[in-house]
Amino acid sequence: MRHLHSALTRLTFALAAVLPVTTAGLSALALPAMAAAPQQKVQAPGWYRFMVGSVEVTALSDGTVDLPVDKLLHAPKGVVAADLKKHHLAAPLETSVNGFLINTGNRLILVDAGAGSLFGPTLGKLVTSVRAAGYQPEQVDDIVITHMHPDHVGGLAAEGRAVFTNATVHADKADADFWLSQATLDAAPAERKHAIQGAMVSLKPYADAGKLHTFTQDGDVVPGLHAMTAHGHTPGHAVYVIESDGQRLVLIGDLIHVASVQLESPEVTIGFDSDEKQARAQRLKLFKQLAQDGSLVGAAHLPFPAVGRLRAVGKGFAWDPLNYSSQLK
Repeated sequence: MRHLHSALTRLTFALAAVLPVTTAGLSALALPAMAAAPQQKVQAPGWYRFMVGSVEVTALSDGTVDLPVDKLLHAPKGVVAADLKKHHLAAPLETSVNGFLINTGNRLILVDAGAGSLFGPTLGKLVTSVRAAGYQPEQVDDIVITHMHPDHVGGLAAEGRAVFTNATVHADKADADFWLSQATLDAAPAERKHAIQGAMVSLKPYADAGKLHTFTQDGDVVPGLHAMTAHGHTPGHAVYVIESDGQRLVLIGDLIHVASVQLESPEVTIGFDSDEKQARAQRLKLFKQLAQDGSLVGAAHLPFPAVGRLRAVGKGFAWDPLNYSSQLK
């Protein structure tokens, strides 16, 4: 053992003597520096999967769009800017557009279809997200629409043809009667005609094929999915409920757009609301219920994946995002 220790000591001193010279020699022979790796600046396909009892739900991103929320939100002067700043945000606010894909085991149901080509190049990614999540558009059995604004129905069709070739579309009759009406288009101001025309073009392939079904009251739209009318944001805005094994998910559509403002001040409305008073009342009513019963919530415009729970705080609410899980059971 004494001989081994002595040998190691001699080796240590020998290396100490050689290394400075070797390092200097390597420095002299150094190869040219490699170019820095270019930044990719491309986001991953937007999907996030979770379970509601035995039902598989996949949140889907259609992309984001910059919204001038300082001009769109109807709040006392200074409130929007102050709330955005408090959350390290600013206007225009990059806002998510989300859909949800529900696999009950018997049916594949899509809730909202994204913007397609109706909102420019930063949206229209929902079908890409569907495929990245392991599904194909032709596998979708049913599409339920929260309302017929372009960012929710634009992805239904492309070049006049149905994107989801085997799907039946379901929507509240009050929304269909408004958005698909020639009388509505004729009476609309010029700046709103594009949105109405977008809804007409997007729904036409399904209506022509007899695959547009409407409902007039709360109830099961398809097996495993329950509709609740929540008119106000549009004449026929609806929310959808999934229940399985004692768990509950409520997909609230456009009851909220800007979490940093409208959670703390739920009375604040947005210029997209067709009936601001009614939209405000629906948000307050449902948010109170959701905060009390602890249901899981999915939203169309909260930051992706936009799944969490509401909690009452003072006169407003807080948002608790769903805890990330890689273990789907």
